[in-house]
Amino acid sequence: MGLLRRHRWFLAAAGLTLAFAAVCLTAHNSSRLTSFADLYGLLLMLAAAGVSLANVLQRPREERSFWALMVLGFTLWTVNQAAWTVWENVLRRPIPDPFLYDIVLFFHTVPMIAAIAWRPDFTSNKGRIFLSALSFLMLFGWWVFLYAFIVFPHQYLIVDVNKYNIYYDRLYGAENALLVAVLGVAAVTSSGGWRKLYLHLLGASLLYGINSQLLDRASADSGYYSGSLYDVPLIGTVAWMGAAVISAREWELKRVDFNLNPRWRKLVPQLAMLAILSLPVLGLWTVLLDKSPSALRIFRVYAVLAAMLLLGAFVFLRQHLQDHALMSLLRESRQAYEGQKQLQSQLVQKEKLASLGNLIAGAAQEIDHPLHAVMTYSEQLWSKERLTDEQTALVRKIVNQARRTRDLVASLLSFAQQAPGEKTLVDLGILLDRACSVDHAIRVNP
Repeated sequence: MGLLRRHRWFLAAAGLTLAFAAVCLTAHNSSRLTSFADLYGLLLMLAAAGVSLANVLQRPREERSFWALMVLGFTLWTVNQAAWTVWENVLRRPIPDPFLYDIVLFFHTVPMIAAIAWRPDFTSNKGRIFLSALSFLMLFGWWVFLYAFIVFPHQYLIVDVNKYNIYYDRLYGAENALLVAVLGVAAVTSSGGWRKLYLHLLGASLLYGINSQLLDRASADSGYYSGSLYDVPLIGTVAWMGAAVISAREWELKRVDFNLNPRWRKLVPQLAMLAILSLPVLGLWTVLLDKSPSALRIFRVYAVLAAMLLLGAFVFLRQHLQDHALMSLLRESRQAYEGQKQLQSQLVQKEKLASLGNLIAGAAQEIDHPLHAVMTYSEQLWSKERLTDEQTALVRKIVNQARRTRDLVASLLSFAQQAPGEKTLVDLGILLDRACSVDHAIRVNP
């Protein structure tokens, strides 16, 4: 595959960004430029969300959680962009400050952080900063609390646009910085196609994080309008991410073994515990040191209490699930122990049977020697001595009984032998006759 073909989607993303920049440079601020910029960004975000959704349906099962979270992130981003588009082009109104859909924009980064923390490029949880669905809900709940505690009071309770913009920009900047940090760790610890994907997302997120701070300041200073040069990095970010998502379908995204340091694997539970422990501290600060109006302080106290209840419930549920998993593991261990005991009993019984076989073999060999002597001497007596008919009949009985006993001894030796037998053709009639003779001998001579 040629160089241009391998990078065709990134070249297309660059072309779309340059085309948008050219329009922004040449066109003046107007309703047409506003419609063009809003729809351009909306279509790109829809395309990125659509490609991510296609990856959910077509990529291996191990990757689906990653792509599903990316779909959620792009969808929230698209909802905010759609609200801007409707507000400016359908309702023909300026975007209010504060804007309701700023909340949606704020939370679009959280699923992306969770997607990277899931680390689908590792084959087992030993290499992951493990993030379960419950951990994701705790992460999302924590950011909801931070927004409600810091930003929301100045957005709707006692509206203060300046403080709202300052707190929103700082918290949103911290959120984007966290995404960049998580992507940086993922890029360093990954390899192959996953490293390419993480690096491209890292570059796009870094560009967006810087531009979002500049754009928010321009909006606060009334220097921003849809279609201005501030939108060029935004379009470039979405196009870059979309190109990375669609190019990942052609990359070999291999899962590898990686044993992360145990301290890093405990990072998410430790952060969750730190978040929970910080709630009483924030509550005490609100009651004792916060100089805000009483309405804001009361709301913040309620926000702390609600967060403590919610995160406490998550912790309780997580502990319950861990206890349930531990009990299942104990049951499996008990079953394995019982199976091992049964196997050990079978091995002991097998050893006993082997010892019994050795005993039978030894006894049969000891019996065989005197039987051989009896038969030999009986035949000599029969052939060399002149016996009466009665004596001859007795000698024949001795020889016949000795032969039958030798057959019984031979059967015992065959039964007790430990060497594997050879596969040969067997006459079943002879085998049955021998079994019957052995059974008869045992009945006659118990």
